Amino acid sequence: MLKIRLTRVGAKKQPSYRIVVADSRSPRDGRFVENIGFYNPRTEPPTVEIKQERALHWLLRGAQPTEAVAGFLKKAGTLERLERIKRGEEAAPAQTVAEAGPTDTDTMSEITAPA
Repeated sequence: MLKIRLTRVGAKKQPSYRIVVADSRSPRDGRFVENIGFYNPRTEPPTVEIKQERALHWLLRGAQPTEAVAGFLKKAGTLERLERIKRGEEAAPAQTVAEAGPTDTDTMSEITAPA
């Protein structure tokens, strides 16, 4: 099972955390699938930055947030958006270009210079 959780980084007595998607069997600071944000409790007020689209991507695929990360996602409005998507009130996020693959509009050969 995948978890969205905090991974500790930073020096001794100076904690900072990454918000990562990791296998639940991996250690806290071990291997992870994707880094989707960070949390710095040492700033005033504490800094939290989460890539909303990537968090939603993993939540839709069954990743479970820990209590701390669930609080961050709730404040950011991501969990409410997930519920709206599950009820069908909002469209699911579009695939990224990397997931969808190249399209005809992505090629540079079709771009023409102005005369």
